[in-house]
Amino acid sequence: MTPSYCINCGQALDQEHRFCPRCGAERWDPLETAPALRPPPGAGSQTFQRATPRAPAAPQLRWLPFVFAAGAVFWLVELAQFAAIVAAPAGRDQLRQALITAGIKQDISSVIVYESVAVFLFEAVAAALHAAAYFGLRKIRPWGWIAAVIVAAAWSLILVGIPVLVVLLRRETRQSFGIS
Repeated sequence: MTPSYCINCGQALDQEHRFCPRCGAERWDPLETAPALRPPPGAGSQTFQRATPRAPAAPQLRWLPFVFAAGAVFWLVELAQFAAIVAAPAGRDQLRQALITAGIKQDISSVIVYESVAVFLFEAVAAALHAAAYFGLRKIRPWGWIAAVIVAAAWSLILVGIPVLVVLLRRETRQSFGIS
């Protein structure tokens, strides 16, 4: 049997020693998986208490949740502005005129209703996702990260994908590639 030594002070340990007789440190056993017993600070070598395992440190997100909070506020403001436009007769007239200018030939009133429902749903879902990301990231919850990834993907689509799509759908771009 190989001799065993204290990992704290180097004192030789006998086979029956569980703690070092000199410093009170627990005998180290690489195969043992139970939590370590440690003497409390300032106590003699006769009194021991179970050490509590430390949880891994939480990531420091600092300002990131507040970006999502700002996004939730942005979408709520957009929702309120659109609600004001739809509620006011002058706003509905502007929507009606914009649809006529765009060449919509169907029943304009029903198109306004469909568009209003779609915009309300889109903005409400966007605000809810931003709020979920904010609260989830503040509490370090997995669903907060999922909501944050969905929001980031949506913003990428809005900020990059839609402008590229608009450029590709222009008449000049299609004609330059021989597509009518």
